[in-house]
Amino acid sequence: MYLVKDINGAIGLMAVALVLLGTWPVVLAVLERRGRLPQHTFLDFSITNFLAAVLIALTFGQIGPDTPETPNFLTQLTQNNWPSILFAMAGGVTLSLGTLATQYGWAFVGLSVTEVMASSLKVVIGTTLNYFLDSRINKAEVLFPGVGCFLIAAILGSLVHSSNAADNQEKLSSSLVNHSNNARYTANEELTKHLLEKEGPKDLEEADPDALQATQTQAKVEAGTAEFLVDLEEKRSIKVLGSHALLGLGIVVFAGVFYALFSPAFNLATNDQWHTLPDGVPHLVVYTAYFYFSLACLAVSVGLNVWFLYRPMVGVPRSTLAAYLRDGEGRGLALTAGMVCGLGNAFTFMAGQAAGYAAADSVQALPLVSTFWGVVLFGEYRRSSRRTYTLLGSMLLMFVVAMAVLMASSSHRKPL
Repeated sequence: MYLVKDINGAIGLMAVALVLLGTWPVVLAVLERRGRLPQHTFLDFSITNFLAAVLIALTFGQIGPDTPETPNFLTQLTQNNWPSILFAMAGGVTLSLGTLATQYGWAFVGLSVTEVMASSLKVVIGTTLNYFLDSRINKAEVLFPGVGCFLIAAILGSLVHSSNAADNQEKLSSSLVNHSNNARYTANEELTKHLLEKEGPKDLEEADPDALQATQTQAKVEAGTAEFLVDLEEKRSIKVLGSHALLGLGIVVFAGVFYALFSPAFNLATNDQWHTLPDGVPHLVVYTAYFYFSLACLAVSVGLNVWFLYRPMVGVPRSTLAAYLRDGEGRGLALTAGMVCGLGNAFTFMAGQAAGYAAADSVQALPLVSTFWGVVLFGEYRRSSRRTYTLLGSMLLMFVVAMAVLMASSSHRKPL
């Protein structure tokens, strides 16, 4: 039934999960920066995230002998294991709330810092809870120094955000001064250029789309400049320029606290440390628990995001169900992100069941992957100050150390 039965296999799954869980946030951030409403994106994301759990349950959950101790997925659906099901579903609720909050956090704080702070809070709180729930099977003398490294990374992440926000404000202020000094010359120059140009189409229907696209391409700005920040603000669906820095940090802390609770809840669902199951009823296997976990996640995500269509947060435009169904732009990317996230979470739980959920929290070093994509794709931290680069480098180094230490604390779980 359990395909991962040794430490090496568990570490391999952790590594794969690390890449998957560090990649899906980038896809959603790309869509937000292109102007797609986060409500539309998250609804698409939630569908395939649940389908990933169904896929895992009907494949891995049906492999191996169907024994009384470790029944297959379909067998467990008919058993009296509601206490464990409720723990799994509680974990799904907290994960859904945390993931929803991070989607807004990416806009206010940036992809890199959001993932760093949320993941670090998840490790500091969640890993400590998992250590005691797992009967201390992980090596405490190794595990908790790793948790400390994650805490330091979270503090460095907040400093990176503050420093980068100050850099951006300085860029915008300098650009405003330069624009004011040159405005009268630019206006005259643009007017002359316009009068000398050949008469163009009088409405958009007459315009050549290729010509319009070429004109827009010429106006492309360089990442890291004030013009880039203004251009991004005009395109993105969540407007953030001028917002208070504490708003973004508050959203990220909210996400981190809820992230911290989903893994301990899942741990209780699969190992029944509080002895809530009736006598003779086997523990939920990972695949069954993950099915119920993802079902709750889907229900909360759909419910909240349908509500946010009509009652949006933080200045996001209002929408409707009909508008969502018509919005196919970027839908394929959102659906792909949901599947990637679903598989990443499944691999994390499979590794945690084999080597301890506290050690499996090493996948929370996913900001190493997210930061790479953030710098390469989004131009985050381009033209920033030396102080920002120093803090960023220190934060990433601390994550590398933390990930290695948590993996080293792995220990084999005794059979149920």
